[in-house]
This record gives sequence, C-alpha cells and structure tokens, in this order.
Amino acid sequence: MKRDEAIGRAREYLLPTSLLSDIVPAEEGPVIERADASVVWDTEGRSYLDFNSGQMCSTLGHNNPRIQAVIREQSAVLTHASTVYYNLPQVELAERIASINDAPLRKSVFGESGSDSNELAVLLARRATGRMSIGALSLSFHGLSDATRAISFSAAAPGYGPAMPEMFAIPTPYCYRCPYESEGKGCCMAPLHFGMETLDKQSAGLPAAVIVEPIVSAGGVIELPAEYLEGLRRELDRRGALLIYDEAQTGLGKLGTMFAYQAYGVQPDILTISKHLGGGIAISATVTTDAVAARATANGFSCGHSHSSDPLACKAGTASIDEIVENDLPQRALAIGRRWQDNIRALQQRHEVVGDIRGRGLLQGIELVRDRRTKEPAAGLATDVYRHGLANGLMFSVRGRHKNVLRFVPPFTTTDAQLDQAAEILEGSIRKALG
Repeated sequence: MKRDEAIGRAREYLLPTSLLSDIVPAEEGPVIERADASVVWDTEGRSYLDFNSGQMCSTLGHNNPRIQAVIREQSAVLTHASTVYYNLPQVELAERIASINDAPLRKSVFGESGSDSNELAVLLARRATGRMSIGALSLSFHGLSDATRAISFSAAAPGYGPAMPEMFAIPTPYCYRCPYESEGKGCCMAPLHFGMETLDKQSAGLPAAVIVEPIVSAGGVIELPAEYLEGLRRELDRRGALLIYDEAQTGLGKLGTMFAYQAYGVQPDILTISKHLGGGIAISATVTTDAVAARATANGFSCGHSHSSDPLACKAGTASIDEIVENDLPQRALAIGRRWQDNIRALQQRHEVVGDIRGRGLLQGIELVRDRRTKEPAAGLATDVYRHGLANGLMFSVRGRHKNVLRFVPPFTTTDAQLDQAAEILEGSIRKALG
C-alpha cells in the first residue's frame, strides 16, 4: 500500500489523536512500514534515523532479536492468563525487577502503559497514606488517561472538564529560565519551598505524595537538580508523604545508570517503569517497598486490567532487562550521550540560536532562542527545524512550555556514524530554517 492510499484510508477509518498536529499533522508525515535497530522506512522506501525510538518504547532498537525470539517462544506456550491468579512469567519479571532495584523497592504490580503505572502509583500512595492530595510539577507529563491528564500539566488542554480532584501543580525548577533571579546552587530551593507551601494550603489535610520525572521530558528535557530532589525528600518525610518517581523516560539504563534515582542518591517510595520495559511490547510496572505495599493492601488496594499481567508481555519484560544488563547498555547510553553533546556543542559555536544543551545519555534536549542574552524562545524556528529534519531523514520531537525545545531519544543501537549523520542533518535543518 502506498502513502496516498494509506492516508486516504486513515482519513476514512481512524480518529485523529491530535498529537503534534500543530507541528506536523499525521496526514503530512510519513506512513511507517518497517523498521530495524535505529532506522525506520516509510511506504515510499525513504529511511529515517529514529531519534524518537518509536514512542520512546523501542529504545532497545526496533525488532530486537532477543525480544523477537522470546515472543515466538512464549506465544506457542501461553500468551494470556487470568489476572486473578499468578502466572510464571509474571512472577519471574517481578523478581527480575527487584534484582535491578535498590532495596527496599521490591514489590511490583503490572499495567500496560505509562498512564496505567502512574495511576497505580497514585492509588498506592492514597491507599498507603489514607490521604488524597497529589502534587506534580507544573511542566510534568505523566499520561493522557483522565487520571494522569490531571497531573500532566505540560499537556493540559482546555475543554476537558473538571480534572480529578486533589491534584495540584507545584513549580518546576527550570534553571535555564529561573524566574527567581538567583543564579547558582540553591536557586532551585525557591520553587521547592513555594511548591510545598502551596500544596499544604490546597490539600485537604496533609498531602499523600508528590510525583516527579527526574528529567522533565515533555516539559522541555529539564534535569531536576540533585539538591531539589534531596530537599523534596526531606519535605515529604516531614509530612509523612511519599515520593513517586516516574521513570518511564529515564529508567532502564537510558541515563547511564539502571534508574535515575541511583545517580541522584535520592530514593523514591514508589517507582514507575514503562516505555521500553517490554522491548516494544506494551507493559508497565509500578514498584514499591514492602512497607508501602503492606499499608496499601491493609487499606483495600485492588487493581487489575484484562491484560495487565499477560505472560507474553511479562516474558518480553524479563528479556528486555536481560538485554540491558548482559550488554551493559547503561555504559552505551553514556557513550552515545557524550558523542551527541560533543556534536551539538560544536554546532552551538556556529549558531547563536542554540541557547541551551541539556540531558543525559539517551535523553537529550536543545533549547532554541532568538537571543541568547534575553533567552527569547524560538518556537516557530523549532517547528521549521523539525519539518526540515523530517524531510531529510531525521525523526525527533519538539517539546517544552514554549515549544522551542528539540528532544532527541536515540535507541541504544545507534552507531557513532548515525549520531554524526543526525547532527549533520540537524545543522542543515537549522540553516534552512534560518533562511
């Protein structure tokens, strides 16, 4: 099927999701036909370097051989099982997740997506504490179900009606655009204190938890300062509240450690994992401590979706972890991140519009500005760069509050030559966008 026919059928039979429709509507983009490792091909035979890793779920590389083999083997044995009873792949995956986490993060419950895992985290926190209020960063993204849309402030859209109650925004420590005019260490303490004071005032009693992404991805690839997370941990401990890390985009080796909390040295009470946990198969996990699990269970915690613990998905999850551990993929992530940033810093020397470069490992961001001194956001320019990049074979995304941050999420399989090629395409795209 060629592109025009596929687009015609899509118009007739698909409901548009409106994701990135203000930048490149799906109808104007490629129709993807096949993929391998770090490259995808469209129906017209054009190839693209996939620096989105699909929907950030193919970070092991498209069609990873280990995952493909496990799918073939498990599909001949047991693909689906009742969620009322345990199945062997489910038990094996829970044990494997415990083995790569620091104690006491040992207890897992499974879902099918990042939204599911974050809903479960909120439910766990509420059941464990007996409280309701949840804080989330003002540039956060935790999913697009009704529950997680209420704490996805970077994707908040008008017209959806009242959000789930007792969900509150707290300021994001955004060092590049700090409004508190306090440069250097300690700058991020102002949003922490304002945020906790506001959360206390709005909550019906003490808060249950605060959920954060260690790197605020959709909000603009904003890395949270270690001192902010250390302070947040202290403030929550004072209140008897829980800390939730959404590691959908930072966990499982992407930043150079198995999980971001291990690099920061600030451990959460609840951890959520999704994206490439299944190596391209839909599965997510919410992981917590024995103590939180016991309190939540005693208070009536219950959950379960029809496919939340499917043996096929669980087997793929275990294989994904094995692939990461056995091949030391966190080290590969660090090497990819270093080479990418070296290329982009050289590009920054040649182009004033590259205002800030940030991120770690496989999660990288470039903030485009009209003026480095005033930091005026270059939103329209970012859209043009995106369009030129896509037309020349590079897939990435545009994110951030001002839609001026280019986000790159290359797979572990990306070679040095592909990183250099992507940087060349990016520079050509910037030159074209600048006219």
